[in-house]
Order: sequence, then structure tokens, then C-alpha cells
Amino acid sequence: MDLVRSIYADLERGDIGRVFQTASEWTHPEFELAIADGPLAGSFSGVAEAEESVYAMLGTWEEFRFEAEEYRELDDERVLVLEQRRGRGKGSGVETRTKAAGVVHFRDGKASRLVMYWEREHALADLGLIPKME
Repeated sequence: MDLVRSIYADLERGDIGRVFQTASEWTHPEFELAIADGPLAGSFSGVAEAEESVYAMLGTWEEFRFEAEEYRELDDERVLVLEQRRGRGKGSGVETRTKAAGVVHFRDGKASRLVMYWEREHALADLGLIPKME
């Protein structure tokens, strides 16, 4: 849980660079980033691909912030982070706020997978915590 909190502390400060600079300390060699929904949904293998996809996503925003609201240890291998994401679109200036979520999976004490959800309800449904929407 402390590892997840430290990663999100960097995200909340807007220090995305530090998240990736320290990735060798907290990621499993077979790390995968999965973006489950939203405009850039996809799966990215390894830290380099994950970093490229995150910066591509952030490049569409003039300003973007992560705010962790709650951490839930689901079991020995997964932590759910309920978060808010706020941003202002590049060019449009439109501000948005969404209730989102992240699920961090662990293997051998390191993060092996991070699943990011733009819609919190999708995460909760995938985890079986609320009924899936049809």
C-alpha cells in the first residue's frame, strides 16, 4: 500500500517524470499499463511504452491533475485507488473533472500491471463491486 501511495503522491504533485525515473524501483520486469476506457484505451507493455502513452495522453491537456481520494487493498495482489482527474483541454480551454480509478496489480513485491479507468464505475464493475451496466 505504501508503494501505491508514493506513486500517487508523485502524480498528485504533477511529477510524472519522477514516476518514470523511479520505475525500475517499483515495476516488475513484465510491467503492463492498461487503459481500460476513454479516448486512448489500449495495452502498453513495458515502462517505455507506458511512459510514451501517458505523455501522449497528457499532451492533449493544457493542465492535468490526479487526486487520490481513497486506497483500498483488495487482496494480497491488488490495490484499488479511487481518484479524481481534472484537466483543461489544450486549445479548447474546456475544463473537465471525472471520478476515475486505478487498479495496481503486484507480483513479487512489484507493480506488474496498472489498469487505469476514466470511469470509476467501469473499474468497480470489472472488480465485481457493483453490477455491470448493460
